[in-house]
Amino acid sequence: MKVIKLKTDRMKAEIEGSVGWMTFNQPEKRNAVSYDMWKAIPDIINEFSMDDNVRVVVMKGAGHKAFVSGADISEFEEKRNTTDQVRIYDEATSAANIALITFEKPLIAMIRGFCIGGGLAIALNADIRISCELGQFGVPAARLGVGYGYRGIKQLMNLVGPSYTKEIFFTGRRFSASETLQMGLVNRVVPEDDLQRTVEEYANTISDNAPLTIKASKMAVNEGIKDPVERDLKKVDELVSQCFASKDYREGRLAFMEKRKPKFQGR
Repeated sequence: MKVIKLKTDRMKAEIEGSVGWMTFNQPEKRNAVSYDMWKAIPDIINEFSMDDNVRVVVMKGAGHKAFVSGADISEFEEKRNTTDQVRIYDEATSAANIALITFEKPLIAMIRGFCIGGGLAIALNADIRISCELGQFGVPAARLGVGYGYRGIKQLMNLVGPSYTKEIFFTGRRFSASETLQMGLVNRVVPEDDLQRTVEEYANTISDNAPLTIKASKMAVNEGIKDPVERDLKKVDELVSQCFASKDYREGRLAFMEKRKPKFQGR
């Protein structure tokens, strides 16, 4: 296992085989995200992006109580007390979310326990969300008087539709994993003891598949949920053409004819 050195110990980044693991590491505060954690996320994503051996990334929370319970409000007096501090803090959170949502490799959220507020916003940036049965989800903005911008609302609405989005924001209550499965907010719900194994199986299955195909598919889906005027369909077509021109396309055909497992190299 390769450990990536970071500027904070509240985040962990490790590479095991072809899977990158990003861990929110503040279990004593249910992995509430502090300023230094927000700052570390783009650095971690950049490391995973630059490493060709990494084909899929999993986000998880340390311990067994939470994925991420939201922002670390205890530091707001120090970090978000003035106009300039608010601007600097918001720039860090924006950069973190942009890094996650523009990440070109598959991103899985492994959710155990609380996935609340900013934690849910982080999970929404994943391509696949897998929760254990004890997962709890919610956006308590209406209980705090907090405003949510269009991008965050739209991102949630793309997954669950307008009616469930309104229910989540209007009530501010916590939703169980089974409720979020019904909404389409998570992909799968499994027993707690099976969560790690299930996520590892998903990650390994994805990492064995053709990286160029997955990259093109991810971009096509992401462009498809944008407003039509913002879609870069030319780029999608270019990525599809790269698939057909790749050595992996030839390897896939040969493996099929030879009835063996393909060995894709991402080129």
